Amino acid sequence: MSTPFPFTAVVGQDDLRLALLLNAVSPAVGGVLVRGEKGTAKSTAVRALSALMPEVDVVAGCRFSCAPAAPDPACPDGPHEVGAGVQRPARMVELPVGASEDRLVGALDIERALAEGVKAFEPGLLADAHRGILYVDEVNLLHDHLVDLLLDAAAMGASYVEREGVSVRHAARFLLVGTMNPEEGELRPQLLDRFGLTVEVAASREPDQRVEVVRRRLAYDDDPDGFAGRWADEETSVRARIVAARKLLPSVVLGDGALRQIAATCAAFEVDGMRADIVMARTATTLAAWAGRTEVLAEDVRQAALLALPHRRRRNPFDAPGLDEDKLDETLEEFGGGDGSNGSGGSDDSGDSGDEDPDPDGPDGGGGQPPQEGPDGSNDDGSGESSGEVPAQGEPSESGQAPSPGAGEQAPVRAAEPFRTKVLSVPGLGEGAAGRRSRARTEHGRTTGARRPQGALTKLHLAATVQAAAPHQRARGRSGPGLVVRRDDLRQATREGREGNLVLFVVDASGSMAARQRMSAVKGAVLSLLLDAYQRRDKVGLVTFRGSTGEVALPPTSSVDAAAVRLESLPTGGRTPLAAGLLRAHDVLRVERLRDPARRALMVVVTDGRATGGPEPVNLAGRAARLFAADGVASVVVDCESGPVRLGLAGQLAGELGGTAVTLDELRADSIAGLVRDVQGNSRRAA
Repeated sequence: MSTPFPFTAVVGQDDLRLALLLNAVSPAVGGVLVRGEKGTAKSTAVRALSALMPEVDVVAGCRFSCAPAAPDPACPDGPHEVGAGVQRPARMVELPVGASEDRLVGALDIERALAEGVKAFEPGLLADAHRGILYVDEVNLLHDHLVDLLLDAAAMGASYVEREGVSVRHAARFLLVGTMNPEEGELRPQLLDRFGLTVEVAASREPDQRVEVVRRRLAYDDDPDGFAGRWADEETSVRARIVAARKLLPSVVLGDGALRQIAATCAAFEVDGMRADIVMARTATTLAAWAGRTEVLAEDVRQAALLALPHRRRRNPFDAPGLDEDKLDETLEEFGGGDGSNGSGGSDDSGDSGDEDPDPDGPDGGGGQPPQEGPDGSNDDGSGESSGEVPAQGEPSESGQAPSPGAGEQAPVRAAEPFRTKVLSVPGLGEGAAGRRSRARTEHGRTTGARRPQGALTKLHLAATVQAAAPHQRARGRSGPGLVVRRDDLRQATREGREGNLVLFVVDASGSMAARQRMSAVKGAVLSLLLDAYQRRDKVGLVTFRGSTGEVALPPTSSVDAAAVRLESLPTGGRTPLAAGLLRAHDVLRVERLRDPARRALMVVVTDGRATGGPEPVNLAGRAARLFAADGVASVVVDCESGPVRLGLAGQLAGELGGTAVTLDELRADSIAGLVRDVQGNSRRAA
């Protein structure tokens, strides 16, 4: 086994290290979600944490890590006698994004269960992670059904396997740590709330710190054992501090004053439910123990809020996580007092608690240390010098001067308020990745038939298996009550569920779309469909066309909030190269079919149907549209034409695409997704 990078050798990332250490002291805090760009030591720090975890006592030979002092009475390897056990290091189990359900929860030997009636159970990763760490890299890319299993196990502290009347249960209590890059998509709200703490990480912009990161990484790569040896004393010191904090934790007092500050903070920031209050209380208590104190101070409450609340304040995927620290300080000051703590909770950005600055090479110095780079990125834009917003056309900037976009270009306008949409689905039956949009053959859903298994058997169709084995019982010499089953008799259940699709938006950004009210409504409609795509686990892409070309504003991705950002900053102006936009979209879909042939596409063209520029632009656009009809791509045209006289060009385009069209007026009156579903249903009935 390779030597892990020492935890204490990680440069910077104080918030990340503190959050991980707090969970090492008290797993009841609820785990950590680490959000950040690639290459920021997320995985390195998490893997290094396992070396700092104290050893655990387990029953010898138990595959489910039962505690010898209180063994699980329902353990599949039990029953165990209470007594002495053996010590082993705490495990860190990694859950791959592409793991199967059987790998996560365990698998039953179906053949032995049918033929012999025995519960031959092979434990999965949840059993391995019991009383240890379960680490999910790229947790935002995890399949929905695995997320559901994780939620159930985290909530109940146990894993249940139910297969064809055979039931197995075992304990599964673990510290859940997930890392993710928000650019690749967001988490479901249910899983997001299960993480006790969240940390935003970013690469340092300080040259000296970046130099030190490179120096240590090169030294580790050249000699991992030697590098780890140089940090052995620091590792031992932190491990001893974790043990001491665990012993001190039961003695820490959470006073009424601190508890009132916690409740007031959660109420002030309007977080949903009561889990935030409980997590903040546990985190503040653990912060005090980590600092070697037996009393929770306001600075502990403040740091707990910065770690536990940002990810619980998001109302939709387009909201950036974070807290208003000025509002936090005002709340703590208003509801502080009487407990001997300072009401501001150590609001000084330097985190001064009476000691010298902590060693930048070591772990965080103690509780109440405010993060140097808050989850809301206040270090980058807190000065208010630049918010990244571009004033709308004709509106003055902060300097009092009107913006000066390029010739023929108008500055972006804000999107109208998004609205709830109904399901927009691709006709037919697909076989793509699990999701919540279109009908598909999946591993989960209602059973529709049976087939011979291709590879490992995952979902047994019991009736079909018995029917296949029954005619051969006499020839196989059956003499007892058991059914003689061979591999060829097994039948896999075929199921129908829902898949996620690729929703490709093709948006007309030409001068004919530049009317402020119209473009605002168009952006609001696209934003609404993006929100729907997030909820239905789709990939999204954005192609725009204006001037003389079409361009890919956002390649297909699972990050719908990235698409929303690109949409918000979309300028307008110039001619309408409709054919160029369609041809660019066709190229995007062609490449995506090679990358992921099973994922079906739905193209949403947002335009008034006009085509200008170049020779025969209308004919050229029609020829480009017929390429999609030939490929069988499901398409919808949002007709943005306005005025008393309508040319009906968008409807003609929809006909060339082999899709359907809806007007902007219909869009404003109702949700586009519901209209599209009705039109698609009519077209299928007509066919």
